[in-house]
Amino acid sequence: MTATKTFEAGRTYWTRSICDSDCIFRATIIRRTAKSVWIKSMNGETVRRSIELHDGVEHIYPHGRYSMAACIGADRVEAA
Repeated sequence: MTATKTFEAGRTYWTRSICDSDCIFRATIIRRTAKSVWIKSMNGETVRRSIELHDGVEHIYPHGRYSMAACIGADRVEAA
């Protein structure tokens, strides 16, 4: 059994845009429960997002779920 990478409150996570590799999306985790996180996104709003588990890594969709939506994994944490 592999360990699960999880989101931690107070940490910032990132991913690159699927359309433009120079565009980086960031989300800071404000708080979390077992199934949800509250994030502060790039535009400054605080929203709740559901956590999904894929291959032992938690993932969220910071801008909602749609075609080509950004997906941020807990394995992409910014250095402190």
